[in-house]
Amino acid sequence: MYAHERSLVEKYKDQPFAIVGINSDRDRAKLKERMSEEDITWRSFFDGGGTGGPIASTWNVSGWPTIYVLDVDGRIRFEGVRGDDLDAAIEALMSEAAAAAK
Repeated sequence: MYAHERSLVEKYKDQPFAIVGINSDRDRAKLKERMSEEDITWRSFFDGGGTGGPIASTWNVSGWPTIYVLDVDGRIRFEGVRGDDLDAAIEALMSEAAAAAK
């Protein structure tokens, strides 16, 4: 999964696009090591060391990983998309943003 996320970060580096991770790992130090090993360069927030952290609780996350794709206004437009479906969701929102900017 990280390879796909890295490819998206590279593909959209000059666009209004961001990946944000919310992490439920229990050991923050090991998490930082793992992020370095996996070359995770995007924002990733530590959610208190468990699956019942404040972010996961607020967003009602019940499985990991959970993917939300938000539009430019911060609304969740897609949930649980992966692979080609994730790419298509991002492309659709990028097209909408470009059309709205005209």
